[in-house]
Amino acid sequence: MLTSLAFIFLAGMVLSWLFKKFRLPGLLGMIVTGMLLGPYGLNILDAAILSISPDLRKLALIIILTRAGLSLDINDLKKVGRPAVLMCFLPACFEIIGMVIIAPRLLGVSVLDAAITGAVVGAVSPAVVIPKMLHLMDERYGTGKSIPQMIIAGASVDDVFVIVMFAAFTGLAQGDGVSAADFLQIPISIITGLVFGAIVGIFLAIFMKRANIRDSAKVIIVLSISFLMVALENGPKNIVPFSGLLAVMSLSATLQKKDRGMASRLSSKFSKLWVGAEIILFVLVGATVDLKYAIAAGIPAVLVIFGAIIFRVAGVFLCMVKTSLNNKEKLFCMIAYVPKATVQAAIGSIPLALGLSCGNIVLTVAVLAIIITAPLGALGVDLTYKRLLEKEENAISDISPK
Repeated sequence: MLTSLAFIFLAGMVLSWLFKKFRLPGLLGMIVTGMLLGPYGLNILDAAILSISPDLRKLALIIILTRAGLSLDINDLKKVGRPAVLMCFLPACFEIIGMVIIAPRLLGVSVLDAAITGAVVGAVSPAVVIPKMLHLMDERYGTGKSIPQMIIAGASVDDVFVIVMFAAFTGLAQGDGVSAADFLQIPISIITGLVFGAIVGIFLAIFMKRANIRDSAKVIIVLSISFLMVALENGPKNIVPFSGLLAVMSLSATLQKKDRGMASRLSSKFSKLWVGAEIILFVLVGATVDLKYAIAAGIPAVLVIFGAIIFRVAGVFLCMVKTSLNNKEKLFCMIAYVPKATVQAAIGSIPLALGLSCGNIVLTVAVLAIIITAPLGALGVDLTYKRLLEKEENAISDISPK
């Protein structure tokens, strides 16, 4: 396992550096590293690493969501208003609808199979999007209208919505049926996650103010509690739906609200943790990619993905209607909502494991979605944010509906 970790870090850093030299996103180099080292490439990664890959990827996601929460001013989100709420579900709905319209014609699948495929590829990747938005916040691009904050919030909730839709569609395909209670899980899991994280954050802020402990120890405490909250997500979900990742971000955002100085110091430390976590995340995402599925799919699957993206960006545009955002800023929001990686790597193979007839095509489209949209979206953000967004120096304005 130690040898595999050495390969992951060293090769990941080298290829990331090389891709950046050619003005390509470093994360693409990390994904390629995973494809080369993984079971579908040179197959030199230890089986033990691959067996815990989902947990390692979730650990990395917890780190970046905590970092996002520590930088997220709740007052900024309140000023964003309606667009932030719509970004949580409307683009994903449009993409699923687009897949239902396009996939049966190009791939020859049923409407239900197309809906399952749309639910898999419909989630934006917080692991790709959030680091980019945090960088924009650091440089104060778009912060005058809370654009990075809005995208962070939407990307964090978007996954909850899509995963519930995926569970509902796969349930239908297995003959289990779907009830109204299944869809009620979406708002309930969002609310319970946000409330529980905020309550824990309040108590943790009080404790940290009174306890004389170093910031490094505080980081360990925050991480440990975050791990427990994510683990709790798999516990009472049959009783009370609960989003652990949203609870993590809610906790850290509450800490930021209660003590900005401490939150700033902790955010800096989590940024350093992200240097290593990012490599692990994207290399292991790359290790899940089986190119033979992508090659076998051919042009129709690629066209389906681009067609679904068109529907997604239309959904993003609709979220921005009647706001103070100008056309350039709206275009940036559309670009920022393109990348996919983490959710697709996590659930893309589930239909195949369940024995569903659409299993192979869903996995193929999920693989292609990662290969195409992760670098496309990341590169799009890097190349356009200085041209499309204004750099703000002072106060934050309101972009809520006029």
